[in-house]
Parts: sequence; structure tokens; C-alpha cells
Amino acid sequence: MSRELEFNANPIVAFLKKPSREFTKADIVDYIVQNQIRMVNFMYPAGDGRLKTLNFVINNAAYLDEILTCGERVDGSSLFPFIEAGSSDLYVLPRYATAFIDPFAEIPTLAMLCSYFNKDGELLESSPENTLRKACTAFREVTGMEFEAMGELEYYVMGHDNEAYPATNQKGYHESAPFAKYGEFRKKCMDYIARVGGQVKYGHSEVGTFSLDGVLYEQNEIEFLPVAAERAAEQLILAKWIIRNLANEYGYDVTFAPKITQGKAGSGLHVHMRIMKDGKNQMLDGGTLSATARRAIAGMMELAPSITAFGNTNPTSYFRLVPHQEAPTNVCWGDRNRSVLVRVPLGWAAKADMCLAVNPLERESRYDTSQKQTVEMRSPDGSADVYQLIAGLAVACRYGFELENALEIAEKTYVNVNIHDKQNEARLSDLAQLPDSCAASADCLESQREVYEKYGVFSKAMIDGIIKRLRSYNDATLRADIGDNIEQMLSLVMEYFHCG
Repeated sequence: MSRELEFNANPIVAFLKKPSREFTKADIVDYIVQNQIRMVNFMYPAGDGRLKTLNFVINNAAYLDEILTCGERVDGSSLFPFIEAGSSDLYVLPRYATAFIDPFAEIPTLAMLCSYFNKDGELLESSPENTLRKACTAFREVTGMEFEAMGELEYYVMGHDNEAYPATNQKGYHESAPFAKYGEFRKKCMDYIARVGGQVKYGHSEVGTFSLDGVLYEQNEIEFLPVAAERAAEQLILAKWIIRNLANEYGYDVTFAPKITQGKAGSGLHVHMRIMKDGKNQMLDGGTLSATARRAIAGMMELAPSITAFGNTNPTSYFRLVPHQEAPTNVCWGDRNRSVLVRVPLGWAAKADMCLAVNPLERESRYDTSQKQTVEMRSPDGSADVYQLIAGLAVACRYGFELENALEIAEKTYVNVNIHDKQNEARLSDLAQLPDSCAASADCLESQREVYEKYGVFSKAMIDGIIKRLRSYNDATLRADIGDNIEQMLSLVMEYFHCG
């Protein structure tokens, strides 16, 4: 068995003995027949960012071939706000490479993610996954390189507070049992995510932990490995689906909401990116950050205000993005610095053999650590539409290669100090700020929309729809209006508790 297939948790991959990207219709049929699968699910993202499901009973071989080949009709006007009822029919067609076994189905069920097509048999211009596909294609055509991404999915788990071994308030980072209560639940989620094809990097408890009215709120995180950007979005949307379903089975509640209450850590959706060519990571040059990476960062610096329109999509997002807390508000970047918008994390560039240093029986390692270098966008949160967000980041990184002064922008926006320290106030005054509301985010997107619409990546209808939705919240002064009123804050949180 190839190294690529070793330990792969997807039972379809194990049975067919081939990577999922090579799945064919014949493979899917073969697996269904030999494993007594009784149902097929089509799953697809809608305008609210969640997966929708269409169930099929496998009546006979001819019907199975029909649905796998032709897909099915759906009512687009019930799925997307930009589609009118008078011309609402869409097709959904399964992508065989996404096949997995539904871990929650009592009846043996094979599921696949689908793409949308219009009445003319063309990929739907404004569908989430097609927007991301177009963004990746434009990136490839402009740069000659590939855009990869991975997400850090933060969420809160809520259950009864038994008060035994209480965790320290807001000190839950990497806590172990028994002080962390939901580690086994997190590990079960990770296992299920791997079974449906997710490339999980690791999981851990996060900073946020507190009790409120007899309920324990514990923050956790599951992080993924970098993959092609389209796969990265699929991983995230399936992970949310799994975490919510498993929580329902356990009797827990979970939320990806950006903010829970005042004074407690909010949940972000940090996205790491790397740029690849011929299988090699282009983020480093001789052990230091490359011009390629700095151009991509410059693009994100320029478009950072409008990226919030995809990554911070409801009013509670802007109660997380407040000055002088860990979530960023200033448009800048830096190395290993969590006060910045775009962070360059440790990348194993020191050339030291740390493994040998603590394991003297080992031989000298010659591991190529350059593949591990990424850059991290820290503003997005769990309200994000993951397809639009990653597409927006691909656009921004591409834009950096189209800017003549990209390296100058990167130099100007680089900081190597904690910008929250009072002694660095002068540096802070030189930096642009992220918007402070959905209304302000909509204005930023309006002013920068041409960059996203270039090459037909984001359709005009999609941009119009995003701007309209953001402005509908009428939240231009909401943060100031609520101020320190905890009751109003909690009411707002509950309104958007299950966002994204």
C-alpha cells in the first residue's frame, strides 16, 4: 500500500485501495453493491453557509446510475437569496471524489458533496464552491502557482457544570483532563472528520473556559493540514456538520459564534495559506520569507477591510474585533506575533535537529521542513461562509502579484512589536483599521469589489447580495450603543448563536 493510503480513515478509500481524487462512478457503484449500502445522500452548501441534504433510496441499479450521472433538480430560490422563484430550478451533481460513509445514519448511507448547475448545464456562476474554484483558477493563471489553505476551527462546547476539577477561567489553552471536560468529545469529532476525508492536523482545548448559570462553556479547536483550497473549504464545512451532529447525540450544545459574552475569548476561524509550485512550498527563500509570500501578504493588507465581508458576517463579529484584545483590528503583519492581522508562524527554519537533541539514539534527520511554512489570516470567525472566505483570500493573494508596489506595501505594514503596548502607540497610528460593523464592512466591499469581480471570480449578483445582507443589520453604531450592557450583549449573541 502506498504511503498516501496508509492510515487513511475513509472506509471507501481503504476498500477501493485508491485515493479519493481517483474515484470513478464505477468505483462508487462497486462499493455500494459490495457493502450493502441502501441510501445515497447528496449534500451541498447553501446561502446560509450550511450543508443541505437530499436523500435517495437505491431502488435498483438503473436508478443508482441515473442519479450518479444526471444528479437531481433542486429549488434554488429556497437555497440562495439571489435566485428568483420564477427561474429557480437548479441541478445538483455529485463529485465522486468527495464520497464518504455517513457516520450518523442508521441505514447504511453513502454521501457525496455536490456542485450546482444552471438550466443550460453550466456551473452556477454564484454558487459557493464554483466561486472558490474560479478564484483558484485565476490565482493559478496569474501566478503559475497553486493556492493551498487550512483552517483552525474554534468552537465552544456547553454542558452541565459538575464543578469537579474546575478549569481556570480563560486559561484553558491545551488543558488536559480532568480540568478539560470535553476532550473525548473532541477526539470523537476528529475521528469522524477523518473518516469523511478531512486531513486533521491536531485538536486541543483553547483559552476560553467559564461557567454561566450552571452551564460550563469550554472552548476547543480542531486544526487541519494544508490542502488545495477547494478541499480546505470542504473540510471545514463537513467538520462543522460533524461537530454539531455529534454534539446533538451527546446532549451537548456547540457554537461557532464569534463572541459569547463580554470579557471571554471569542471564537475565530484563522486560515493558514501556502503557495505551491511543482509540489514545492514557495513561502521561503533560503530560510527566510520569500518575495512570493510577501507579495501575497501585501495583497491581503490591501484587501483586509473587505475580506471581513466574507469572514465576519454578523454583528457579533465586531464584538470580537475590538482594540487591545487578541483578535486583530489593525492592518499589519509580523513574525510569530499574535497582535497582528497576518501572522508568519514558526516555520522550522532554524535548521536545528531538535529530534536528535532529545532522542540521541536517532540518526541525523534530513526532513524538509520548508513545506511547513504558512502565513495566517487571523480576522475571520465562525460566522464566515468558508467558500467565500477562502475565495476572497485567494483573490487577495493573487492581487499581491498584480500590484507593482507589493513589496513596498509589505515593508510598510510589517511590525515586529506588540502593537497593543502603550509604548508603541505611534506605530499603531500609522496603520489602517478593520471595519467596526457589518455596515462598515459592506462599504469596504463596495469600494473594493472590482478586485473580487475581476476574471469573473465573484459574480456581481453575489457581491450585491453580500452587501445587501451586511447593510440589513443596521449596526453602524451598535457596538457603541450596547457598550457594557451585558443583557443586550447576550440577547444579540443568542440571535446569532448558531451562525455559519
